[in-house]
Amino acid sequence: MDLIVFLAVLAGAAMHAGWNALVKTGLDRTTSIFLLALIQGAISLALLPLFAMPSALSWPWILVSAFLHSGYKIFLIRAYEHGDMSQVYPLARGSAPLIVAVAGVFLLQENLTATKLAAVCAIGLGVMLMSSRLGSGEAMPKKALLFALGTALFTASYTLVDGIGAQLSGTASGFTLWMFVGDGVLMTIYALLVRGRDLRAAVRGNLLSGTAAGALSLGSYWIAIWAFTLAPIALVAALRETSVLFAMLIAVFFLGEKASRQRWAAAALILAGIVLMRL
Repeated sequence: MDLIVFLAVLAGAAMHAGWNALVKTGLDRTTSIFLLALIQGAISLALLPLFAMPSALSWPWILVSAFLHSGYKIFLIRAYEHGDMSQVYPLARGSAPLIVAVAGVFLLQENLTATKLAAVCAIGLGVMLMSSRLGSGEAMPKKALLFALGTALFTASYTLVDGIGAQLSGTASGFTLWMFVGDGVLMTIYALLVRGRDLRAAVRGNLLSGTAAGALSLGSYWIAIWAFTLAPIALVAALRETSVLFAMLIAVFFLGEKASRQRWAAAALILAGIVLMRL
C-alpha cells in the first residue's frame, strides 16, 4: 500500500472515530442513524454537479451498495436493541475485515502476503478485544449475536461491492456520492415507516451535531472508496477499523475516560497490525 494511501486511510479512521464521538446526543439509535444518513445524502446531492458521472458498468454496483449500506444500518440498530454495544460492536466490526480478507483472496484473487494477512488478523482481533467483556461471564443474547453477525456480513459485502464498483466507475468520488444519495433515500423511507410523524420532532434541535457527524462520516468513507481503487480491498478494510484505536485515545485524553489493561493490550495489537501492514 502506497504511503499516501496508507496515511489517508488512517486519517479517515480518525474521522470515523470523530463522528462517533459527536453522535452522543441522547437520541435513540434509529433517529441518530437516520439523521446521519440524511445529512450524508444531502451533502452528496449538493456535491454531485462537481464530479463526473460514474460509468454505466458501475450503476448496478451503486444500487446494490446503497441497499447494503442501509441493511447494515438497520441490522446494527436491531443488534443494539437486543445486546449491549460493548458486545455487539467488537463482533460486528472486528469480524468484517477478516471476512473481507478471505473473500478478497478467494473471490478477487488479491495477492496478500503472510505478513499482510497477519496484519489484517491483528487489527481484526484487536478491534474485538478492544470492546469485549473477557471474564465477565455474560453471554450475548442469541438475537444480538445473530444481528451482530448479520451486520458484519453487510459490512463485508458493501466493502467488496464498493471496491469493485469504484474500480469500474472511473470516478471514485462520483460512485461515493451517488451511493450515499441512494442510501439516504432508503433510510428516509425506513425511518418514516418506523417513526412516522414523530421523526421530525426527534431530529429537530440536533441538526448542528448531525451535520458535523454526517460530514465526517461521508469524508471518512469517501477516502476508503478512493483507496479501494489504489490498494487491496482487504488491507483498506482492515486499516479502517483502526478507528476504534482513535476512539479510545479520544475517550482517554479528551473525555477523561479510563482505559483498562485489556484495552491497552488491544491498542498494542492494533498498532502491531498497522506496523505489519507497512513492512
